[in-house]
Amino acid sequence: MQPEYDFSKGKRGAIKPVVKGKTRITIRLDDQILEWFRAEANNKGGDNYQTSINEALRQHIRQQTQEPLESTLRRVLREELAQSQSS
Repeated sequence: MQPEYDFSKGKRGAIKPVVKGKTRITIRLDDQILEWFRAEANNKGGDNYQTSINEALRQHIRQQTQEPLESTLRRVLREELAQSQSS
């Protein structure tokens, strides 16, 4: 090790730039959650566990924004009944 290093040309911030469309954040997750995602990533051949967490969040959002099955069935039945009564 050198007794002194020159950091005069050093730059602050991330070494690797963040991909466009992504934001670097700090998030606290339960240890068990993180362990599970890391193990799953490892079982898949070393995939990125952060990508898996992102996909799980996307799936959750999709499920929350979809019309529940019961509502879909009720809507379709109402439409079909209205159509058959007008004929």
